Amino acid sequence: MVALIPLKGSSQRFGVPNMSTYDNDKFHFGFVLGANLSYLTIKPIADMNTRMWSSEYIPDILPLPDSALILSIEGIPTPGFVISIVSDMKIGDHFNLRFIPSLAFGDRDMVYNLATFRDGDTSVISVTKRIPSTYINFPLEIKFKSKRYRNFRTYLMTGIQYTLDLASQAKKREQKNSDQKIVKFNQNDLYAQAGIGFDFYNEWFKFGIEIKMMYGLMDILTREANIYTDGIEKLNAKIFQVSLTFE
Repeated sequence: MVALIPLKGSSQRFGVPNMSTYDNDKFHFGFVLGANLSYLTIKPIADMNTRMWSSEYIPDILPLPDSALILSIEGIPTPGFVISIVSDMKIGDHFNLRFIPSLAFGDRDMVYNLATFRDGDTSVISVTKRIPSTYINFPLEIKFKSKRYRNFRTYLMTGIQYTLDLASQAKKREQKNSDQKIVKFNQNDLYAQAGIGFDFYNEWFKFGIEIKMMYGLMDILTREANIYTDGIEKLNAKIFQVSLTFE
């Protein structure tokens, strides 16, 4: 009787892991809820700070200046959110192949600091262009898992993602802002991504927390012969995302 007491206590403390056969299955499915921050990496043209732009390139600044000079261009990160569906295939004891199509929402702000010249007068102004985006993402990922420790496991992931932007060039934006020049992004982009995650095995499902960065590989700016687009040589997207996974 006495001998059983420590054994019982040990059993309660180090009980059977939750869903002990979970990782034996070939396929798993689930969903993801996440939040992200969208950044822009902007490479201006070489002569940005010396090139003078005539009035035809700045039609939405009133009163219309004779010319303008770009002082700086800055991308402001803005928060968004994402929902995804998880399809996971085991390809080894420590590797999984994952396809996680998702729908993501987020805006991106671009702030232009300009010096304008009119009738001998100089003014410094700031112009903000907001680019709303709705993305359909198609990522293919490799997940490298550590050995499971009771109800916990860590992992690293890497992959590539094709993204289709449904909103950046929407006609409604042009109609709503007919008196302004809007900045548009190309609809297609390709991202390289990498991250780290933590899996927790509960009684009925596996819960995960994942942090990852996505780096856009393509120049996504649509150039339309105005000061806001032609002053930029290259523009790439970058996204920081935190996700909660339920499988």
